[in-house]
Order: sequence, then structure tokens, then C-alpha cells
Amino acid sequence: MMTDPTIPVTEDELHAYVDNELPAERRGDVERWLATHPAEAERVESWRSMAEALHARYDSVVNEPVPPRLDLDQLDRRPRRWIIGAIAASVAAFAVGNATGWVAHGAASSPSLLQNLTGEALDAHRLYVVEVRHPVEVPGEEKAHLQQWLTRRCGRTVQAPELEATGLKLVGGRLLPGPTGPASFLMYESASGERFTVYATKAGIEAAQMRYVAEGNTSALAWAERGVSYVVSGSSDRTRLTQVARLVYDQSERVGG
Repeated sequence: MMTDPTIPVTEDELHAYVDNELPAERRGDVERWLATHPAEAERVESWRSMAEALHARYDSVVNEPVPPRLDLDQLDRRPRRWIIGAIAASVAAFAVGNATGWVAHGAASSPSLLQNLTGEALDAHRLYVVEVRHPVEVPGEEKAHLQQWLTRRCGRTVQAPELEATGLKLVGGRLLPGPTGPASFLMYESASGERFTVYATKAGIEAAQMRYVAEGNTSALAWAERGVSYVVSGSSDRTRLTQVARLVYDQSERVGG
């Protein structure tokens, strides 16, 4: 089947080309177009390198089924009752040196709910970090719109933390089901393709001490403050995760949830 090589190459076609999803009859046209557009060819090659890095890091979880509780239809349903102890065996109180004011603040705690929230956040993290073309609903370039949208839907102030100090750039975010309503889900990425996510939702916990959980090659730090629960998920390197989570914590304190 012949195609018209004069048809402009679209952004979607470039992504499909990288993902080997472009129809064979169009592939030659795209390759010829790239040969005459070196800047676009360089951009496509950077996407390919990123895709390879993500596959190398996350292929072990890419084929896991989508957990039913992440079904977006849940957003408009009544709050659910939570089963206690989903990941209780793997969660432990987390304390670091003299950082007591940050890690062990807050006398009140609701571990069973926070544990289940952590499980939700880890499931969402594993589901979306493997995505190359559609990891988020709203891209980081539309940060102002993303924050306004999530603030409106979640019924609380949502501000994407600035994590450049840890080498992470905002990829974007999406809306997810939470235990008592919508949850905000923000994704960050390093130059090497390492990804971290920040899951936050109202959860009926006024305050809860920070807790650490590790599952395979992924780990998370979770806490609650002013009725909002936060889960930062990412690297199995606990020191690296702590560095990222501390920045999120410091900024969420200023925002006030």
C-alpha cells in the first residue's frame, strides 16, 4: 500500500515510530522526513533512549494487571471501607538521626489506613512509571492548569513540589481514586529516567508519623498532616527516597494541604 509522503508527520506518529506502532506503509515516509529534519531526529532518538531506560528499569512490573481499585469509575462512587493490614507486615516506623521533628512528628496515627493508602500509591506508581507516551493526564508544561484542576477536584490546595534540588523534573499528574474521594498523583523524572511519584488525598487522618515500606525494587515513605495523607514512591535506595520525601514534606508544610 502506497502513502502520500507529502502528508505532514505528526507528533503522534513520531511517538508511534519510537514505540514500533507506526503502520509499515508510513514508516518509510517518517524516516525520510527525519533524515531532513535533524533537530526532530535528535528528539526522537532521545525518546528512544528514554524508552530503553524505562524498559530496563521497569519491565519486571509492566505486565502486572491494573488493580481494580484504580478504576477511574471509582472516583464518583461512595467512599469505600478499607481492609485492615494489607501491607502491615512490611511497614515499620521510620526514624533518621536528628530529623525527629520531620520523621516522627505528630502524636496521633492511624497505621491501618495509612498502610492501605501506601498500597494504593505503590500500585499506582508501578502502573504508571512504565508508561512512555501516556504516564500522566496533564503534562508538567501545564503546571498551573494541573494544580488548578487537581485543587478543584480534590477539594484542597494542590501544589506540585519543586524537586529540582534532587535532580527531578515534573512530568505531570493525574487524578486517581482515593479512600474518601479523589487523590492527586504527580510524577517526577530525572535525566537518567528515574521516576518518583507523589500521591496525596484526604484520608481522615489528622496526623501520622512517617512510615517506610519496601516492595521489591520500589519503596515508599508515607505520612499524614492536617487531614491529608502523602505517599512518596520511587527508588529502593532509602537514602535517595528520603531526600525526595523530605523536600515534599517541607513544601507541603508551607502549603498546608
